[in-house]
Amino acid sequence: MIDKNEITLVTNKYNELLPLGDRIKKLVEGSPIKNGILYVITKHTTTGITVNERLECLEDDILSYFEKEIPENGFYYHARFLDSYGAMAGNPTGHLKAMLCGSHCIFPVTDGELSLGSAQEIYLAEFDGPQERTVSITIMGEE
Repeated sequence: MIDKNEITLVTNKYNELLPLGDRIKKLVEGSPIKNGILYVITKHTTTGITVNERLECLEDDILSYFEKEIPENGFYYHARFLDSYGAMAGNPTGHLKAMLCGSHCIFPVTDGELSLGSAQEIYLAEFDGPQERTVSITIMGEE
């Protein structure tokens, strides 16, 4: 069986990490699937999905790392007018950060519960906000 859901939210900052774990746990608990696999996938090329410990200082470290490695004031070919797009492409850092972050995560669902580690949190990583964002949640398995 497959149970498909989406979470849509509006991000608040240009770069931020938004915890999704509580929302995802509720979807799993409300799903008819009791044992299987959960897929969390962002639907945007300037956001990522990542898993880490939920600590404010660690969140700041992660965002600082991305800023250091992919600075806003760097030279990027994508930061120019694109004839094929009909607009300026002003978000090259968002694309690069999202590529490094990754676009998805996978977790087991066991006895109707999401099997996260005790310190794990699932994050939507925003790298081009604020914007409305959608995350696809697919649970596959048996009832």
